[in-house]
Amino acid sequence: MSAGSSSISDKGDLTDWLILRFKQLISEGTLTPGYKLPSERELSLHFGVSRTSLRPVMKVLRMMGVISQRVGDGTYLSGDASSVLAEPMEFLFLLDETSSEELIDTRLMVEPALAAKAAEQSTKEHLLVLRQTIAEIEAAGSDQFRIIEADLLFHQTILQSSGNRLCGRLFQVIHRSLMNMMMLTAQLVNRDHTLAFHQAIFESIRQRNASEAERNMRDHLIDARALLLRARQAEADERLRRSIRGAPRAAETAKPAAKAIRSRAARKR
Repeated sequence: MSAGSSSISDKGDLTDWLILRFKQLISEGTLTPGYKLPSERELSLHFGVSRTSLRPVMKVLRMMGVISQRVGDGTYLSGDASSVLAEPMEFLFLLDETSSEELIDTRLMVEPALAAKAAEQSTKEHLLVLRQTIAEIEAAGSDQFRIIEADLLFHQTILQSSGNRLCGRLFQVIHRSLMNMMMLTAQLVNRDHTLAFHQAIFESIRQRNASEAERNMRDHLIDARALLLRARQAEADERLRRSIRGAPRAAETAKPAAKAIRSRAARKR
């Protein structure tokens, strides 16, 4: 690896630039699967960036499977690094820390239309998977992790059955954030709440009713947005309660110190 330099400081631009450099080094044959990367210090010198700027990017590269860390040995380029690097959107999504509110707004713009497309284009195999996810939710009882897993597969299948490969890929990009959002909202409702929305969406897709599928998906996501707001408010309320409970203790702790200060002031007089 030859030396290089860059004055890039913006996080997004730096990520774009590093992805480009990694792709270039792979295409040149400089980096090959199983290649042991230089140390963090050497990489920062090579790319002309600070180690502080490099660390979050390397963390994302590990999360995406581009590189792997071997304890006591070093960092290596993974075998499928070139295919992962072909999708820089995943890196940007992770680094930008997209909020749950932005995620649900994006889903509202995209998923209802995709549900309509699924009603027109889904195959028997897609319908079978959708039916199986509903059966899994029914069998899950109060097991939130099983419900969330089936919930994710339900939405993934609809995106895939729309026939748009880019939208199918979109699910892989947002999967982690989508799961985190579901774990948050799932605490506020029971299994039957999710089941009712999924059954309505499934039936409209099975009956090839595109407009109904679109409407049912929109209703589902509007409900999810309302649940997200409730969850955020509940978190804020809990923080406030903890703060209020901690205030008397803080005041009691401060009393001896205040008494000591007054005592010293009296002695000086």
